Amino acid sequence: MTRALLSVSDKTGIVPFATTLQTLGFELVSTGGTLAVLEAAGLTVTPVDTVTDFPEMLDGRVKTLHPRIHAGLLARRDDEAHMTTLATHGITPIDLVVVNLYPFKATIQKPGVTQSDAIENIDIGGPSMLRSAAKNYAGVLPVVDPADYQIVLDRLQSGTADEADFRQAMAAKVFRHTAAYDALIATYLTTEEFPTQQTLTYDRFDTLRYGENAHQQAAAYRDALGSEYSVLSADILHGKQLSYNNIRDADAALRIIAEFAAPTVVTVKHMNPAGIGQGATIEAAWDAAFAADDISIFGGIVALNREVDLATAEKMHQIFLEIIIAPSFTDDAYAVLAKKKNLRLLTLPFTTELPQQLETTAILGGMVMQERDLTTETIADFTVVSQVQPTAAQLAAMVFAQKAVKHVKSNAIVVARDGQTLGVGAGQPNRIDSVKLAINKAKNKAGYGEAVLASDAFFPMDDSVSYAASHGITAIVEPGGSIKDQASIDKANELGIALVFSGVRHFKH
Repeated sequence: MTRALLSVSDKTGIVPFATTLQTLGFELVSTGGTLAVLEAAGLTVTPVDTVTDFPEMLDGRVKTLHPRIHAGLLARRDDEAHMTTLATHGITPIDLVVVNLYPFKATIQKPGVTQSDAIENIDIGGPSMLRSAAKNYAGVLPVVDPADYQIVLDRLQSGTADEADFRQAMAAKVFRHTAAYDALIATYLTTEEFPTQQTLTYDRFDTLRYGENAHQQAAAYRDALGSEYSVLSADILHGKQLSYNNIRDADAALRIIAEFAAPTVVTVKHMNPAGIGQGATIEAAWDAAFAADDISIFGGIVALNREVDLATAEKMHQIFLEIIIAPSFTDDAYAVLAKKKNLRLLTLPFTTELPQQLETTAILGGMVMQERDLTTETIADFTVVSQVQPTAAQLAAMVFAQKAVKHVKSNAIVVARDGQTLGVGAGQPNRIDSVKLAINKAKNKAGYGEAVLASDAFFPMDDSVSYAASHGITAIVEPGGSIKDQASIDKANELGIALVFSGVRHFKH
């Protein structure tokens, strides 16, 4: 007789699965709650303490940690000595193990959960059985996912359950599962910011058509504990599957718009803000964002931090967009936008309070980690270093521009007035080229006479100040910190520029 051991926290599908196993000739062995469910369904089940000849103890902490279980799992069927040992001790081999684990993840996500609650939901016996079965997958079939029940039954019924590739795949799934489970526990218990070993775990969100380019395979993975404020948690109301580039651009848009509490629209292209606009209404904010850069937005991403109304929807409908993200859409706004079958319409709960969290970037042979850049400067953080004093309007524009420039790829320059970007210079190898790009985009736009220039890092020489002044910029904010700061200060004084140091660098590579 073949023996199956079943011990599951998630009871989904376990009764029909066990019923079919029994009809296939399996002796069913089970524990605790699983045993009760199976017996209630009329199945004949052997309690695990009958197998171990030892009672469950310590409030269920110890029930399957016993040689009669683990020897039955670990004995090699092709090793005569192993099988003789089992016979000598009257141990029956276990041929199939169905285990899923205490709900540690669900427990720590509950409001008000205590550490003692979390610890009691750390499974020990379950991972031990799974690992033993997976190690010996040539002789023991390990099953950890209810979604695999029918696959296993089909293979058992067709006689293909012994195929080596299938068994290895099931074993690999077990080790991924237990590794992810342990990673969550390690993360929960770890208080060091940068421990010696970093354990991260993610769940696959989707297999993508391709990556940045058509020849690159790709998939998206969601943080195991998730986040409501994430493109991967958004409700996709309309449109086709998100692409790799869609996801990255949408993420950038959500990061940017979280800086702003007033009605704001952010347009994004290639992870850089194309335009940021604010207004008394979301329609006015759209008008400002579109006017900021009506070229780059073609095929871009739009994030709006207020409900999309009909008037705003009709304007957005006039151009080609990939994604629109908002807290909600009015019914008539949705009806207009949904006319474009491929336009993705997403909703999620917007916030201006991003949690501090470590973020990773892959490098060859490893990764680097850092905290999120959640620092935002206010007027109180500014130091005026020039003889010319900025006006109140210029200071307000500087605060706005600083929030924008931290989300632009370095070297980053933003030309803006209060509530609207006018020109963005991103990703150039030298700063003066970014200055030229930003000013060239901004100089012919309405409101340029009110514009300030913001830089994500210090000016290494005075050429940026000179160029800005020669093109009508009268106020600049930059971090300061260069050994040649005085040259920029002197040039600002010479040319009548208000120069402000923020004291904070915002590189974004």
